[in-house]
Amino acid sequence: MNKNDLITAVADSSGLSKNDASGAVEGVFDAITQALSKGDEVRLVGFGTFSVAKRKASTGRNPRTGEPMTIKASNQPKFKAGKGLKDSVN
Repeated sequence: MNKNDLITAVADSSGLSKNDASGAVEGVFDAITQALSKGDEVRLVGFGTFSVAKRKASTGRNPRTGEPMTIKASNQPKFKAGKGLKDSVN
């Protein structure tokens, strides 16, 4: 499922127009993105938790030359599925 499929599914299940469903989906994505950029967690009970994980700087290798290189520290978005989502998949 891609973003357009998700918008169509939301429109069909909620009775919204595709434009309204698109705005709703974009709004959810924007709200999650803004919360994570502030360092906050987004907990959706029964679905899962979005959070930010801090990765330390590390040493890697350039795949072309094999030379060692430094990979700088960064923040990575992380998702942990909730019990309801896990149960529905299994």
